[in-house]
Amino acid sequence: MLVLINFMIKFSTIILIDDDPINNLINKRLILKNESTENVEVFYEAELALEYIKNLDKNSIALILLDINMPVMNGWDFLNYYMEHLSFRMDKIIMLSSSIDFQDRIKADSYNCVKGFIEKPLTPEKFQSIL
Repeated sequence: MLVLINFMIKFSTIILIDDDPINNLINKRLILKNESTENVEVFYEAELALEYIKNLDKNSIALILLDINMPVMNGWDFLNYYMEHLSFRMDKIIMLSSSIDFQDRIKADSYNCVKGFIEKPLTPEKFQSIL
């Protein structure tokens, strides 16, 4: 008899990085309702998110949902910094973007730390596929 076990990864922290407050509010509620973590951190600026990540326990694993198009430091700049200074971490980074440009998907795939690309809006089904 085959028994399928439905398990979810529980992340110590889920980090939303997006300059859109409405998206962040909706996504945070969706994530908390899913009960995959008790700690959802929201950042409107990528630089502040990087500072937060630098101070996380080195053994913790965060799920990072990253937008591409943001002012000052965009998602690509974030990834470049992350790869240069934080590549030792085992975080799971998912690009969460409104971009439908196939080149953005190809570029995201070129980063070892990026584990997926999801088009906005985030839905319960899309979030489950991440877990």
